[in-house]
Amino acid sequence: MPNRERLYRWLGQGTLGVCALLAAVALHAQAANRQVPTVQAPAPADGPLTERELAIVPKVYVGLKQCELGRSVRIEPDADAPGYFHLTMGQQRFRVRPVETTTGAVRLEDRAQGAVWIQLPNKSMLMSQRQGRRLADECANAVQRAAAEAMKANPSPHLLDVAQSPPR
Repeated sequence: MPNRERLYRWLGQGTLGVCALLAAVALHAQAANRQVPTVQAPAPADGPLTERELAIVPKVYVGLKQCELGRSVRIEPDADAPGYFHLTMGQQRFRVRPVETTTGAVRLEDRAQGAVWIQLPNKSMLMSQRQGRRLADECANAVQRAAAEAMKANPSPHLLDVAQSPPR
């Protein structure tokens, strides 16, 4: 008889466990299907640039840049707002401002539209923060193409090669 009581107790506990698991799965499915409205914070108003941001302005390459896949990007200064630029790619137009970086790259942002322009010595790229992808890559003017060729002709040593070379 004690074995039968143990069996009933075990079946009862197992049934309760299965019911609890099914209830948890159902609640999780309801929560996953529920639409939660998202509220986007308004884009900050374009205010005056700081001295550090203004120091970036002369480093920006203005004019037309040819990109991969036959695309092109044009950057022109905003005549009405010193330090701001108009960036155009096809039918898309962005009003960008310089942003400080710790890497030395030139970074221009249109916070309202989520566009970011990154300018390196050998190439530039346009990215969409909202879409999470590059809109244009390998964009370069004559100065950047020359820098890219120089980097190919004189590659910097590999990090591990430098670490293993004997001190002089």
